[in-house]
Amino acid sequence: MAVYKLRHLQVFWVVAAEGSMSAAARRLGVAVQTVSSQVRDLERDLGFELLRVRARGVELTPAGRAALELAEPMFQLAERVPQAVAQAAAGEGMVLRVGIADSLPKLLVRQLLRPVCDDGATRLVGLEGEFDDLLAELALHRLDIVLADRPAPPHPSLRLHSRLLGSAQVAWFAAPALAHRAEGVAFPELLGRLPLLMPSTHAALRARLEDWLLRHDIHARVVGEFEDSALLASFGQSGMGAFAAPDWSTPQLLREGGLVRLGLSADVSESFYAIAARRRIEHPALGRLLEAAAEVQAAAARIPGQAAAAGP
Repeated sequence: MAVYKLRHLQVFWVVAAEGSMSAAARRLGVAVQTVSSQVRDLERDLGFELLRVRARGVELTPAGRAALELAEPMFQLAERVPQAVAQAAAGEGMVLRVGIADSLPKLLVRQLLRPVCDDGATRLVGLEGEFDDLLAELALHRLDIVLADRPAPPHPSLRLHSRLLGSAQVAWFAAPALAHRAEGVAFPELLGRLPLLMPSTHAALRARLEDWLLRHDIHARVVGEFEDSALLASFGQSGMGAFAAPDWSTPQLLREGGLVRLGLSADVSESFYAIAARRRIEHPALGRLLEAAAEVQAAAARIPGQAAAAGP
């Protein structure tokens, strides 16, 4: 596309973002007539109507929505260029913007991201949130990568790529005083004697845990459910209930949390994914993230009773 056409496409994108010709003109610092003329030139070049002027602004046609879907990430990235250049020139190094699904174990996140920033050349910006919200931010290129407990669902317009980092079997933990209440009862039957804390239904692990409890004829008494995995573990450490976590985290939970490992749900596993937008050039830090994931998997495989399945 010629340079002048790119300028026209940018004007169209601003009009769509602002919702009216006049608002776009104010943002661009030009006359409304200039905005209107450049949008009409773009429509003539493409051969299709993109916008219809209405009493309260503009309305995108189907062709306009298709054009906006392609133009939006391109110009949003372009708007980030001055900041990125200024940061690099000031010696601030590379920025890695990571979305972290709130259901993802925070111990895992810490283990994955610490090596990425150890060289001092990468500044980490972390955003925790719900899975769907993070994918929307990723699709708009406001994030470089999303860490989650599930792959991105198929969606032709989002153009996202999911990479399996690894998976781990799930174990159950409780505070010592709570575990003592079920002393002498075998695992997993003892879970029916204890209050349980569960991830909320938006976590991929929740359905697998419920199915496992049913298959073992355990009538669970759920006293709390949490979207945030760190909050769930905190309440577990306080003695409110027993809870499940990836078995690779056993050393940290026993040492730092003062918990007791009740037993292993060997046929239940939790998987971890890195999700990125499909780009010709990947973020340089992605390679270090994959290396960190491999190291986490190797360490998990050395835990007695753990058989972690490594990702590709």
